[in-house]
Amino acid sequence: MFSTNLQLPASFTSDQNYQFEIRAAQIEDVPGLTEILADSFHSQEGLLGWAYPFLKLGIYEDLRNRLRTTTRHHICLIAADCTAKLAMKGSQNSDRLAAIVELSLRSKNPFTSDRFLYVSNLAVCRSYRRRGVAQHLLLKCEQIALLWGFQDLYLHVLENNYQAHQLYRKLGYQRHQVDFSWGTWLLGRPRQILLHKNLEVK
Repeated sequence: MFSTNLQLPASFTSDQNYQFEIRAAQIEDVPGLTEILADSFHSQEGLLGWAYPFLKLGIYEDLRNRLRTTTRHHICLIAADCTAKLAMKGSQNSDRLAAIVELSLRSKNPFTSDRFLYVSNLAVCRSYRRRGVAQHLLLKCEQIALLWGFQDLYLHVLENNYQAHQLYRKLGYQRHQVDFSWGTWLLGRPRQILLHKNLEVK
């Protein structure tokens, strides 16, 4: 859940004159958000393509459950293209989901009370990429973090996701640690890099 003083929604215009609105996700957004997440993080081709429908179903159920659970420090934000809505003079059903991101409080260690704010599930619909949508969602996460009283944000990025690395560097994220897993050692999968940004005004 989010506090009413988060000043949502917010809007911005991309350099292609698309008008986007950032708002908290609703249950009715889950099917569209599931499509964006599944397409961004899983392939429908190759040997594992047969598992795509099952992975998609898992994403749907997990996201729906998170949105239904009231948690003080969790929010799921979406960017919606409201260009068509404006053109149709206020039609409430003409906006399109463009991107998603989640912000939540996580534990550094299950045996301690240390917690940190973690950015996850940042994904942009293919037709809306390279329009600044991801950057605006991340900046909104920073605003919310400060309103919640946190000055540090963390997120993971795959080692070979060079476009994402470029965006995070631009916004001031720095490498915090490199995570290793069995998939890295046995299957040659790319490593997960944990990035950190301090939001304290200097």
